Amino acid sequence: MSLLAMFLAAPPTPDSVVPTPEKGAPAPLTEMVNTVLGLVAWAGAAAGVAGVLITGTMMTVSMKRGGSSQHMSRLGMVLGGCILVATAGPVVGFVFGDGGQ
Repeated sequence: MSLLAMFLAAPPTPDSVVPTPEKGAPAPLTEMVNTVLGLVAWAGAAAGVAGVLITGTMMTVSMKRGGSSQHMSRLGMVLGGCILVATAGPVVGFVFGDGGQ
């Protein structure tokens, strides 16, 4: 049957059964996604702490040697990344809703 013939065919009758998909993702998929997102959030927080520690160490070594460098801008970028990681979940939850939870 050609596409034109299918298009011109009679529409389905009200008695025909149209499937209605369920709302939401399957439970196993939701659990896996939540596990992955939890690991990514934990890794982001750990990277932020490591970034602050490394930047602080570099600032200390630079000050002890008597040199001045642009460590404050680096610290600002690290703290900005920490704020981004910390607020990503609540912002997405606010914009897209809780998914019925």
